[in-house]
Amino acid sequence: MTLKPLYSALALVGLVVPWWHNVAYFAGGGSILPDVFFRDAFANALTAAITLDVYLAALVFSIWVASDRALGRRRWWAVPATFLIGLAFALPAYLAWRADASRPAR
Repeated sequence: MTLKPLYSALALVGLVVPWWHNVAYFAGGGSILPDVFFRDAFANALTAAITLDVYLAALVFSIWVASDRALGRRRWWAVPATFLIGLAFALPAYLAWRADASRPAR
């Protein structure tokens, strides 16, 4: 039994749900300019905690991808995906890809 379908479904949810909110943020005047983005990301203790939690988890995931040499150089797509798309997408997408890539051919 493989977890690839579950990971793939979670990657899709991890793409759609956060980006639904990202689009709403940008439509409401939000920006990726550092002064605006970080002001909003650290607007209060709760958003600061969530922001730091996600960025620290993204850093740990990126270190894991960098050290996961079993699948060769093809693994590097996950690092930019983590920071450009989001950890909620990149982590389950990487696990789905890894589950498929590490399975022996029949």
